[in-house]
Amino acid sequence: MSHAPLTTDRLVLRPVGVGDLPDLTTLWKNEDFTRHIMGRALSEEEIWFRLLRDLGHWTAVGYGNWTVRLREGGDYVGSVGVFDYRRDLDPPFDAPELGWGMAPAFQGRGYAAEALTTVLDWVDRLLAAPRTVCMIAPENLASLKLAARVGYRAYATATYKDHGVQLFERPRAGA
Repeated sequence: MSHAPLTTDRLVLRPVGVGDLPDLTTLWKNEDFTRHIMGRALSEEEIWFRLLRDLGHWTAVGYGNWTVRLREGGDYVGSVGVFDYRRDLDPPFDAPELGWGMAPAFQGRGYAAEALTTVLDWVDRLLAAPRTVCMIAPENLASLKLAARVGYRAYATATYKDHGVQLFERPRAGA
């Protein structure tokens, strides 16, 4: 599977690397960012373990989290990823999972949609899965709106780590 960077007019997406740790630490310690994902800021240890998980994901399955940066200047914008986390959900995920998160300073500028659309195109071409899935906290209105914009539709509700989530699916383009 190709680990080459993905590019758009404004962004460069490349598989997460150890050099991303300072930006990831800033992001995951920001409670404005983590409130809909973890409900709290993460410790440096937890952030390091997340990075190790992301690095291993690429090695184990050939895809994972992309770091999203501005083409001009290289500022860290956030991440978009494709996962097989084998989450403890009912109903279980039976397709590649998409996830995304943009640093608060870069939200509301269309970067998330641009990066997510780029990754979905990659998934549709290279993984050729019949569908992808995602889960979103019901109060995360920005992510709900973005998911709908790129073609996700709700199909179930579930509880994940004692929190209610909505499950969404998107058929592969052209399927």
